[in-house]
Amino acid sequence: MSTLITRGMSDSEIERHLHLSRGTVKTHIGRLLTRLAARERAQLVIAGYESGLADR
Repeated sequence: MSTLITRGMSDSEIERHLHLSRGTVKTHIGRLLTRLAARERAQLVIAGYESGLADR
């Protein structure tokens, strides 16, 4: 899911791509925000680029 966030996919695009419910996607994004001490989704994208997820 981190790679999809880094690519700029919306929640609904991630839902369709991974065949998950909206709640599941939101839960995972919330957990990523917490683990990375990020306040917003843009910070997740930055972290993804810095860790090389954008190259996958």
